Amino acid sequence: MTKQMEWIVWPGRPYPLGATWDGEGVNFALFSERAEKVELCLFDETGRREIHRIPLLEQTDQVWHCYLPEGRPGLRYGYRVHGPYEPEQGLRFNRHKLLLDPYAKQIQNGLRWHDVHFGYRVGHRNEDLSFDRRDSAPGMVKGIVVDSAFTWGADRPPLTPWHRTIIYELHVKGFTIQHPDVPPALRGTYAGLTTAPVIDYLTRLGVTAVELLPVHLFIDDRHLIERGLRNYWGYNSIGFFAPEARYCATGSINEFKTMVKTFHSAGIEVILDVVYNHTAEGNQLGPTLSFRGIDNTAYYRLVSDNPRYYQDYTGTGNTLNMRHPRVLQLIMDSLRYWVLEMHVDGFRFDLAATLARELHEVDRLGAFLDIIHQDPVLSQVKLIAEPWDLGEGGYQVGKFPVGWAEWNDKYRDALRSYWKGDGGVIGELAYRITGSSDLYARSGRKPYASINFVTAHDGFTLLDLVSYNSKHNEANGEENRDGTDDNRSWNCGVEGPTDDPEVNQLRARQKRNILATLFLSQGVPMLLAGDEIGHTQNGNNNAYCQDNEISWISWDPAKVDGELLDFVRRLVALRRDHPAFHRRNFFQGRKIKGAEIKDILWLRPDGQEMTDEEWNQEFARCLCVSLSGEAVDEVDERGQPIRDENFLLLLNAHHEEIPFVLPAPAPDAGWIAVIDTSCQTMQHPDEFYSGGISYPLQPRSLALLVERTSSQIRAADRRSTSPA
Repeated sequence: MTKQMEWIVWPGRPYPLGATWDGEGVNFALFSERAEKVELCLFDETGRREIHRIPLLEQTDQVWHCYLPEGRPGLRYGYRVHGPYEPEQGLRFNRHKLLLDPYAKQIQNGLRWHDVHFGYRVGHRNEDLSFDRRDSAPGMVKGIVVDSAFTWGADRPPLTPWHRTIIYELHVKGFTIQHPDVPPALRGTYAGLTTAPVIDYLTRLGVTAVELLPVHLFIDDRHLIERGLRNYWGYNSIGFFAPEARYCATGSINEFKTMVKTFHSAGIEVILDVVYNHTAEGNQLGPTLSFRGIDNTAYYRLVSDNPRYYQDYTGTGNTLNMRHPRVLQLIMDSLRYWVLEMHVDGFRFDLAATLARELHEVDRLGAFLDIIHQDPVLSQVKLIAEPWDLGEGGYQVGKFPVGWAEWNDKYRDALRSYWKGDGGVIGELAYRITGSSDLYARSGRKPYASINFVTAHDGFTLLDLVSYNSKHNEANGEENRDGTDDNRSWNCGVEGPTDDPEVNQLRARQKRNILATLFLSQGVPMLLAGDEIGHTQNGNNNAYCQDNEISWISWDPAKVDGELLDFVRRLVALRRDHPAFHRRNFFQGRKIKGAEIKDILWLRPDGQEMTDEEWNQEFARCLCVSLSGEAVDEVDERGQPIRDENFLLLLNAHHEEIPFVLPAPAPDAGWIAVIDTSCQTMQHPDEFYSGGISYPLQPRSLALLVERTSSQIRAADRRSTSPA
């Protein structure tokens, strides 16, 4: 370390935590309950040379702080925290290790892995009980002081109602890194997502929200780097306030803000996938990068009778200690920062059950959920739970409180099993496509509490779901042991790519079946980016470490399934235009006030209503759902009820054609098909089906029929044939 200048140091304030530029200087504040001494370390612009070390002499309520009147935005910094190194007592202070500020708003990325980043002597016979005195600063990431000023102008959140929301899950880099219409310098970045071709694509697709895989700064695991791989998904956070630097083309956090502002201008919300359940520091053999060296016993959940070890409810080696008020404050401050400063519209919480653990059990009234519920900012944004973790009792689907939506894996499994051809699942399917009332109704929640998905980043893509019976994860270097074996997939007769036209036609139909069911179900549909154009990961169902063509979306015209893209666009438009498919309340299954018919009917192929005994028949693979347009619960801006058309949704997962006898509609009315997945497109035969006539539902296909009068059909024909 060399001294280039003497810094003027004032006492500063204990709040806010982090490094705060106030227009005149910078306030630094760091929480550590058990530290004996804290030093602020300043670095040159490269971040490699320490230029000054400042002892923080002020301590208020366990917060160490100072103020540098000569500090400016762009200053690189880190901390050294002194205290006892007693791993068997849970204390892992090591003043030789530079530590990242948990509140750093921008982080100079580029951790260079080396044994010096570990608080113990790697390879020592006692491993983490030993002590390493080497300086980790040269290869360690540093915080950067930021100027938060940004011209938001008239930016306003779209505030899309939950029941009208359509989520598109995408990876910042993977979505644009191979996009030919995005300038090369912007591919794979936040700026790349703001380019006209991307915004035009998303608006034409019709999605209302993008859900970004983790963008909090994260670390590539050492074992992956040594195998020539990367942590592509990013579920390895270390900076809960800083946008991931590798996705930044300009080096400024304003690039992220510009991305959000651009999405808002297009009417698209931004939801962040956030990872507050663990950090990148791993278990007792992990590196000392931040929290472990600042105050290990405060930030992490340790084994009560042997605090050398960590409670691991996440499968990553550690669990953040949600029972500590300062950890709760950290997470709440982070969430509010992303809403108030970065203008994001919501969050999807990875392994959210971990956040609700008070002792060992998941508590739906835990402190974290209580604080969120009463917070005037966070209670008003979209909150999505991944409602499980890996600990005992961690599966909590349907058990989060009001105000929360949930990833519904029961929906995923039911749809996969049904279209795979499994018998005895139509009862389960009926619950799932009508919003999962069995999971959410009793707690006062609505159908939109269910985030419906069939594919997500974790697992097969849609094309792979209909092309592979088994996972093919050899590229991950784990001998195909990683990734789930419970895929409920079907390769349609051939494993992987094939030139067999019949197999490919069946796969195309299966994709249409799954997508049509997804967008016609009650709840909130989530589409995995690339599924609409036939993206494949070559059978890899755990591509977390594949930062390459396996994961990146290909926009090569030869690989893009244009017909499928057009099909999805029409599905989205159909859902948007018809409230029958995005109800705000659950079906009642009975006559509704003001309507002469039930809001929903379940029919057999003979046109008669299903009996209770028929729901669990093992051989049953077909179903008809009648939706009343008169009983929808949508209202206009003046509170007046909106009426929709009457629909029949026919599903056939059987390998043979099934004739469905259509119910009798109103006088002078009949049925026409607006979707039939046995066709290559949504275009339907110009055939009018009267009540009592059988509709020939093809093997493994779905059809959506709408009730129309003959006069409506004649009027529509005249419009379609009139000159422009």
